[in-house]
Order: sequence, then structure tokens, then C-alpha cells
Amino acid sequence: MPPSRRRWFIIFVIFLAIVFNYYDRQIVSILKPMLKEEFELGDDGYAMVLNIFTIFYALMYPVSGWLVDKFGERKVMLIGILGWSMACIGGGLSRTFGSFLFFRGMLGAAEPTNFPAQLKVVTVWFSGKLRATANSLCVAGSSIGAIIAPPLVAWLAIEYDFHTVFIVAGIIGLLIALLWFLIYIEPPSDIVRESVGLDQSYDKDHGFNWGQLWNRKSLWGILLIRFVSDPVWYFCLFWLPGYLQEESGLTLAQIGMFGWIPFLVADIGAIGTSAWSDKMVRNGKEPLRARKVMLTSIAVLAPLCCLTTYISSPYLTILLFSLVAMACLSWLFTISVVIAEAFPVKNVASVLGIAGGCGALGAVIFNYFVGQMMGSLGAGTIFIVMAFMHPVAVLILWTMVKKERPKPHVLQRL
Repeated sequence: MPPSRRRWFIIFVIFLAIVFNYYDRQIVSILKPMLKEEFELGDDGYAMVLNIFTIFYALMYPVSGWLVDKFGERKVMLIGILGWSMACIGGGLSRTFGSFLFFRGMLGAAEPTNFPAQLKVVTVWFSGKLRATANSLCVAGSSIGAIIAPPLVAWLAIEYDFHTVFIVAGIIGLLIALLWFLIYIEPPSDIVRESVGLDQSYDKDHGFNWGQLWNRKSLWGILLIRFVSDPVWYFCLFWLPGYLQEESGLTLAQIGMFGWIPFLVADIGAIGTSAWSDKMVRNGKEPLRARKVMLTSIAVLAPLCCLTTYISSPYLTILLFSLVAMACLSWLFTISVVIAEAFPVKNVASVLGIAGGCGALGAVIFNYFVGQMMGSLGAGTIFIVMAFMHPVAVLILWTMVKKERPKPHVLQRL
């Protein structure tokens, strides 16, 4: 198979992996009332379930990025898919809250391998003229997973039980792992030269070392951006389905019918904004600046979430969060591309890993805040806080993130 064709098959396999990555993590939010009843939990107990996953996710994200840069995207992603598939099966077989928490932690530890590996693949297989589009098609699996999760999870839980939901997810993951093993190869040198404009040996062996990386202002900018913007997306994933059931009165069956809409709108919008930023690059705009312009433009939608408490209709709430989710997903898609534009290829997986961990840490803190405040102060305070997060991220993006070029005499092997 010609490399120019194979790379799109690779993108498709990554897309499938991310679809079921997000399907796996979305299960608990859709089954929130059922799990609370099964394990006798309150909102604080449910927040613990979320945070066990998210804490391990945050801790392993930087490690995963380092592993990808050290051992390669092929091996690390394969191990990750196998790991999270087994965690899902284990969660389905659990009969106690303790064992369920253990497997949620295992899921959180395994899932971060996906995105550093995916970014490394996109960086070495695609040039800047197609990079954001290819990246968005990969990461679109996140919202597609969130789209298929409500109807599929609801149907399996109603027809069978919640244990079946987890086991089915694990079996599908094992099949995706086999597909990845069969399809992925290292890119040939001509593809690498087209993608990054460097000789392959230079690209593979050089970049900032670990200490130098932490001295880069852009790294700290990326970390802060993920810390303040990621929690809004985590809210859409983990709290919105439960909010629509508990505060807006939708049933589980209705969540299955309508709960996927915000994620479909977000997916279409985020792919469109990514393609727009690539078009700006093809028209001559510097790649990093093109990403910044697009992210700034779409960020104006995120503060709309503060209107939620003034809306009585659950369907208007779904519409409003469709726009908010579009902004969130556009940022989540393209911040990865910003990393690819700002840092040497050798460092992109490590930077994304550190940034993803920082974003998950922000989500852990925010999940705790939501769990404590949802019942006492109400959702209004939460939505007001969320309204400021993306505007702050815009300010950080323009003031702290720039192209980072190692000087030839300080280039080090990692």
C-alpha cells in the first residue's frame, strides 16, 4: 500500500480507537443514576468515581508522552488499547464498589497513551497544510464516541444490565488493538521530510532535553491553557447527561434519544474550524498564527454556558451546550496542533502528555468543586465559573505560546 494512502488508513484506526476511548469514559455519566443506586452513592461519591479515573489519567498522561517519544507510537498505543480494554471488562465484572473503583483507575492509567501517540503520528505523517484536518479527523472520535454512547449504553443497560455495557466496550477495544497491530508502520523518509521539513535522522534524535523543555515559556502557556479550558469539556462529558436527567427531567431513554446532539454539533464544528485553520495556512498565513486566530474566534461561544440556569427547557439546554461543546472541542483538537507547530517533533508527544495531565488535574479540581457545589449552591455558580475559562485561555495563548527552536549547539538527545 502506498504511504500516501496508508496514512489515511492509520488515521481511520486511530479514529476508531478514540471513538471507543471516549465511549468507555462516557459510560459512567450516562449510567450515573443507576450506578448511584447500585453502589448507594451521593453526588460526592459519584465525584469520587470520576476523580479516581481522572487522577490516574492526569498522572499517567505525562508518562505516556515520554513513553511515546522513547519507545515509539506503535508499541505504546498498542499497549494502551489492550490496557483500557481489559479495564472495561474488569469494570463490567465488578460486583463491589472497591473493585469498580480499581478498574476505573486502571482505565484512567491506560487511556492517556492514545493522544500523545496520535499527535506523534499526525506530526510525522502530515505537513502543516493538512495537519489540523488530519488531527481533527482522528480526535473527532472523541465526540463520535460521546455521540454513540448515549443510545448504545442506554439500550444495553435497559435490555441487559450495566455490567454488559462495560464488557461490550472491552471486547471492541481488543479488536481495535488487533487492527492497529496490523496496519501501523513507521513513516518512510520522504513522508517525514514532507511533513516536518527535516532529515529523518535529525528529526528522530534531536530536540529539547527534559530539563530544557521545562524552561520553555510556551510549555507553561500550553499547560495553563489545558488547565483552565479542559474542565469545561469534562463537564460536558461527565456531568451534562446527569444534569439533564436530574435537573431538567429527561429520562434515561430520552438521554439515549437526544443526549448525543451536543457532541455531534461539536464534532462537525471542530472539524470545520480545523479545516479553516489549514486553509489559512494554504493561503500563506504562518501555521501557528492561523491556529491562534481560529481558536480566538471560536472561544466567544464558550461563555454562553452561563445562560443555562435561565433556560427551563431541556432541549434549549441541549442546544446551548451544543455551541459550548463546539468551542471546547475546537480547542481540544487544535491545541494539539499548536504543540506540533510550536515544538520540535521529538518533543511533541512529551509536551502533549504533560499538557494532558495538567488538563486532567484541572478537571479533578473542577469535578470536586462541582460535586460539592451542585447540591448546595446550585449549578448557576458552576456555569459562571465556566464562562470565564476559555477567555482566560485566549489571553494565555497570545501572550505565552510561540515557536520554540532549539539552537544547534544546545540540541540534545533525549
